[in-house]
Amino acid sequence: MGITVQNITGNTAVVIWPQLASCADSFYSVMYHPNWRSTPASYSRKSFQKEERVPASRSSFVVENLTPLTTYILCVTCQSANPSSDQCRVFNTLQRDPASSGTAKKELALGIWLASSLLLLVIAAVLLYGCLHLLCRRRRERPRGRARAQGENFTAGNGGFAATVFGQHLPQLERDLSPHPARNAGADLSLMRLFSSQDR
Repeated sequence: MGITVQNITGNTAVVIWPQLASCADSFYSVMYHPNWRSTPASYSRKSFQKEERVPASRSSFVVENLTPLTTYILCVTCQSANPSSDQCRVFNTLQRDPASSGTAKKELALGIWLASSLLLLVIAAVLLYGCLHLLCRRRRERPRGRARAQGENFTAGNGGFAATVFGQHLPQLERDLSPHPARNAGADLSLMRLFSSQDR
């Protein structure tokens, strides 16, 4: 069984094998293991680290997630049988692919940017809620302060008006006050007129 491994990178490799008539109604097993230091004859199928099942209609497979600068043994058998020497190949992966390394860095940077953006949105939402709450509170307090100030102005104005009217009529009241009952009655009448004019 002529197996070839090609297009080897730091993380992937392509294995190609000829199709077998005995596997037409079954599947192929692609088994591989890192750090190979033994012979295929002493290695059983259960000892391989990874095993992939490939449909019988295919004759190639891309092995992924390999470790850079590592020696691998790869075997292809029919129906998960134990491999023989002619069904296995040993190959070495290359250094880490610069493109994949750059992609990993871009994904990390993108993840950090998304997390930072989400955090900033949360902080902005909290600040906006606090500002709106404070603004609504101030708007509710303004009418109360205006009503209170208007009431104080109204009270102060009425007090000043009463003091002015009372000061204007004070000499007349002093003249009306006397020990005579008639004058006292006149004083009472003057007081009644004063208060009635205040009420108006």
